[in-house]
Amino acid sequence: MFRRTPPVALAAALTASAVALGGCGGVATSSTSTPLVDRGTVRIAESSETPSFDPYSAFGAAQAHYAYDSLVNLAPDGTLVSGLASSWQATTTTATFTLRPDVTCSDGTPLTASAVARALTYAGNPANQLAGARTVLPNVPFTASADDGTGRVSAATAAPFPFLTRTIGLLPIVCPAGLDRPGSLDRATQGTGPYVLTRYTPGGPYEFTVRDDYSWGPAGATTTNPGLPAHIIISVVPQSSTAANLLLTGAVDIASVSGPDRARLTGHGLTTADVATVVGLTFFNQRPGRVLADRELRRALVSALDRRGLANVAVGGTGSPATDFGAEGAVCHADLADANLPARNTVEALRDAGWTRSADGPLTKDGRTLRLRLITSPDLGPTLPSVAELMAREWTELGAEVGLVTESLPALVNAMYRSADFDVVVGSTPGFALPAGFIPFFSGSAPAQGLNFAGVTNPEYDALVAQALRETDTTGCDTWNRAAAALFRSADALPIAEGRSSVYGYRTTFATTFGGRLVPTSIRLHQ
Repeated sequence: MFRRTPPVALAAALTASAVALGGCGGVATSSTSTPLVDRGTVRIAESSETPSFDPYSAFGAAQAHYAYDSLVNLAPDGTLVSGLASSWQATTTTATFTLRPDVTCSDGTPLTASAVARALTYAGNPANQLAGARTVLPNVPFTASADDGTGRVSAATAAPFPFLTRTIGLLPIVCPAGLDRPGSLDRATQGTGPYVLTRYTPGGPYEFTVRDDYSWGPAGATTTNPGLPAHIIISVVPQSSTAANLLLTGAVDIASVSGPDRARLTGHGLTTADVATVVGLTFFNQRPGRVLADRELRRALVSALDRRGLANVAVGGTGSPATDFGAEGAVCHADLADANLPARNTVEALRDAGWTRSADGPLTKDGRTLRLRLITSPDLGPTLPSVAELMAREWTELGAEVGLVTESLPALVNAMYRSADFDVVVGSTPGFALPAGFIPFFSGSAPAQGLNFAGVTNPEYDALVAQALRETDTTGCDTWNRAAAALFRSADALPIAEGRSSVYGYRTTFATTFGGRLVPTSIRLHQ
């Protein structure tokens, strides 16, 4: 079944923090004042293995920043700074990037504008089924062209799209040697980045080695700075508690830790960078014939939920209800939920929707009992089954018959994107930092032609998105937020909790961008 999972669907399910398209991060703070270790080895713990290092695959995108560069880079404060391009300009339909003249691929060949245009064209070709690339690129067709004489790379879209520099500009660029042999990218890297993959072991560890001639990192960062590690070794540590133990003993130098284990790491002098997340994005199946195609029933069920109680379960007792579909720091993030979520008396709302209950019997309408199939997977977050259990309990008290099913990740994805056998799914937010990233989940075609697995149909959202797509970059944030508000009012989806995870460092300092992604050229190792 796993091999039959649509690749883009699987990427959507896994991409909670895999790809950062724009937004804010932060510079980690550290109490260490020990001397730097020049050209040492930094050991990083990751929660899952990387079966492919192809930066355009569903899995390789997460590690691409070590070995691949993009035309522009994100600074920790969310602004755009130089990368392969020294300058750029964009409208809603065109973007032009002027390359630095000194960039070379890891095999020593100079990077040309034609090579960049070739990579953009390859990554954007839907026939190639490149799930990782599709989570970065704009969701409208585009063509790329190049002028090697001026070093300019241009892209033109078939329809307006406002975030071209934060999408096309942030795609990892694969060098020609990699595009000539795409299959080789699973186990080797062919990029212009600060590191090269030099050791691959199935299941980990993976080793990257620094490039000594690198000088075109974010805002001109180089690999000659003291303290930058010569080697980065990534090991797979699935459990957050184990990662915390390894940090405390110094067995790993950098790891991301979430949940209650964060408390154990306080007061130990570790470098810390907090990462905002959204836990438990919940969708309601509105496809024809499903009971939750009824907008008023969805609104009634949402109004019955104890949002703060759900948030506390989602993040371990200290949660705050989510305010938006994207995490804090995402582009156009706003406080939208409270003002737009249904807040009517639940019994009255159900009665107005035609659902009544006699004594302690079930809720019925036209002789039909309200039955809901509620599914989730711990593979998308260890607290999600408990969140779903609380939801089921609250709806059962109303008189609904709720079938609660906990699935493996492949089975959950199969239900979402193939069988459509669910009424409610408590999953993981796609984690997009741009509001445009959510469009295919809230509009358009259902699988297999699209990603709108819940069959959301919201004309107000569609009209506002069409308007926002014609507004350049962040000038359209008010329109994007009005579109998201329409989704809340219609109870098309419900984000559960504002969450926090942290990236910790043992005798290391570093900077992160949105989603907690490390900036490789910022890593420093201390004694």
